[in-house]
Amino acid sequence: MTNEAESWGSRVGLVLAMAGNAVGLGNFLRFPAQAVQNGGGAFIIPYLVCFLLMGIPLLFVEWSSGRFGGRFGHHSTPFILDSMDKRKFWKYVGVFGIFTNIAVAAYYCYLESWTLSWVWHSISGSFAGKTQVEVAGFFGEYVGLSTLEPIIFWIICLFLNTWILSKGLSGGVEKAAKIGMPLLLIFSAFLAIKAVSIKDGVDGAINPGTLGLNFLWTPQFDSIWSTKVWLAAAGQVFFTLSLGMGSIQCYASYINKKDDIALNAMSAGWMNAFVEIVLGSAILIPISIGYLGIDQVVEMTKSGGLGLGFKTLPFLFEQWGRVLAALAGIAWFGLLFFAGITSSLAMGTPVIGFLQDEYNWKRGNSAFAFGVIVFLLGLPTVLFFNYGVFDEYDYWAGTVSLVVFALLELILFGWVFGMDKGWKEINSGADINVPTIFKFIIKYVTPIILGFVFFMSLPEIWDKITNKTLYEALAVAVTTNNTSEIETIKTTILFVNISRAGLLLLWLTIAYFVYHAYQKRMKEGRFTS
Repeated sequence: MTNEAESWGSRVGLVLAMAGNAVGLGNFLRFPAQAVQNGGGAFIIPYLVCFLLMGIPLLFVEWSSGRFGGRFGHHSTPFILDSMDKRKFWKYVGVFGIFTNIAVAAYYCYLESWTLSWVWHSISGSFAGKTQVEVAGFFGEYVGLSTLEPIIFWIICLFLNTWILSKGLSGGVEKAAKIGMPLLLIFSAFLAIKAVSIKDGVDGAINPGTLGLNFLWTPQFDSIWSTKVWLAAAGQVFFTLSLGMGSIQCYASYINKKDDIALNAMSAGWMNAFVEIVLGSAILIPISIGYLGIDQVVEMTKSGGLGLGFKTLPFLFEQWGRVLAALAGIAWFGLLFFAGITSSLAMGTPVIGFLQDEYNWKRGNSAFAFGVIVFLLGLPTVLFFNYGVFDEYDYWAGTVSLVVFALLELILFGWVFGMDKGWKEINSGADINVPTIFKFIIKYVTPIILGFVFFMSLPEIWDKITNKTLYEALAVAVTTNNTSEIETIKTTILFVNISRAGLLLLWLTIAYFVYHAYQKRMKEGRFTS
């Protein structure tokens, strides 16, 4: 096979690549906002409980199933899952592991390209002398495509991803992780130190930076009894670890069958948690509260951390003087870029593995194909960002699809493949003694939690399908006879529906190629296990 020479160059590189896969933009933008909105310091309790009962178990499952499939030469989830049971429909469950990576990369690379652009604007001084409103307006003009700059930076970002992926695991992905992850930590530490050292009355600050940390981590214990908070914690743990995507299985499939996966999984998981809890919470909120105050930050985080990160922080950095503002901008958007690209590289690997395994494509051609697919699928998220296409991709591919796939793979691992075999696979070559309690957790507790999360999300999913929020807004616009708003909402509904149809077509197309690859295997006498 063309990919037999593919392997990780070192254990450190593997762990950094896996951690880079997990550490993404959400660690620095989503987590602080979630903590502020869900009980502050009390949020860490449900977060850690969900991390232990859902995050770590799923890491064990995905690492071990990936290594198991790799033993038979499979490096993508359709045939990794197919190797674990004789019933052939599992390979179509594995389609989610390719679909999700392509669909998420389609919009994630655009978001990633913003960070590159903001690095450039931080260096060139584009935010100097602007008010907070003007900086926020700059973002609106940017995504509104007032110039070709967003498209240019997006194409540059796609090219970087494609080029690195074409260099292979050890020569491309691993090298990027070895460079990107240390720089991410250095930039994070610099900004965290600067954030907590903010003094009220200095450079326009109205509060010390430590007030932000105190506010963020002061427990509001009454929130612990809220189902909403627990669902938010479960969602944060799930999405921050890149679970249910198929990229972890793909990375693990290149590990030798006798190599440890238990300690590696724990190392990557806890590294992500450290970055999120310690560094991610020590930058955005302390700086924002230092200059804007608690009430305004609480209000702004209701819509997440994206606005604070791109619309507000560049303005706040300018309060430190031109040179320090440029350095802070490079550090902040630089760390976001490294967090983004190490994740998007992981999204490309399962697609490349599939093309190499099933169609004997060379690494470079496979990487180029991934780049072209992401360009074509991602173009609507760039051109029609203001019409909900970006958000629609994020919801269906970056949220619902992950939960569905993870729940099904847990059923396969614990109940079909068998927990005894699964437990043996987890512990094979392990450098640590995995507590036996995880055997029970993987089979019973984690599926129940995921099932509960999915069940509780059904009303929201139905509202999304029926465009409830959009039609309610349309009704209001009709009542007030707001013609321009009516046309905007109608156009948004149209593009949202087209986006869903496009995503469904993508899933069906991948399923067809999986079917074709399976028939090809049968003709060639190549079996999945």
